[in-house]
Amino acid sequence: MGRIVEIRSARIGGGGPLAVIAGPCVIESEEVVFGTAEALRDICQRLSLPLVFKSSYDKANRSSINSFRGPGLARGLAILGEVKEKFGVPVISDVHSPFEVGPASDVLDALQIPAFLSRQTDLIVAAGKTGKPVNIKKGQFLSPWEMGNAVEKFISTGNKNLLLTERGSSFGYNNLVVDMRAIPVMKSFGCPVIFDMTHSVQLPGGMGTASGGQREFAPVLARAAVAAGADGVFLETHPDPGKALCDGPNMIPLGEVEGLLTALKKIHEAL
Repeated sequence: MGRIVEIRSARIGGGGPLAVIAGPCVIESEEVVFGTAEALRDICQRLSLPLVFKSSYDKANRSSINSFRGPGLARGLAILGEVKEKFGVPVISDVHSPFEVGPASDVLDALQIPAFLSRQTDLIVAAGKTGKPVNIKKGQFLSPWEMGNAVEKFISTGNKNLLLTERGSSFGYNNLVVDMRAIPVMKSFGCPVIFDMTHSVQLPGGMGTASGGQREFAPVLARAAVAAGADGVFLETHPDPGKALCDGPNMIPLGEVEGLLTALKKIHEAL
């Protein structure tokens, strides 16, 4: 049935319920983060789905120098710590350098390595040495079988609490395409595999100084990925994506999340 990775109360993989990693792209304000966390917690409780709340304290790979990046390491971690206390859900966020790993692991229940950094050996090893669960997102520039190298780097630390996430591959300029063969290929490494439905419909740099997106296709790809055997889904959501400060064009409106997860749960259970 494959390995199970436990992120506090969330058990991912091993033939268990469809896992959900979700939240706003970046920490914009306490109001948006707390409201979204509470709504997601309630939705996942109703559907009996394990939830890990995700939001970034720093978006270090924005298109423009003028793009909003978030509150930064110290304030962002403090807010995510409050999410854990207020809503009782495990939290995850991106780490961008070995320097960030220590303070982040003191607060976060799991660490995430962004797709653009999925080959950074020092970062992967530092994250692995914390003993925390880690989610490595497959680079847009990598084939799924090349992720075996990232797995080898990670488990060299003795830590086996690893998730891999598919988020699409570069397809010409400003476009991504998803090859669903990546799901079983990466599962063959013995790790639970997550499908990132919202970044997979991103149009990187498609708006010149920002990325565009086609959120209407996210449910289509998510249904296919769950049918292909994904152990969970990753989605970024916002109460009003049109006003979001990061990745608004590909985020799912918060009001649509429950219906989407209900459909994905049925597909997962049918397997």
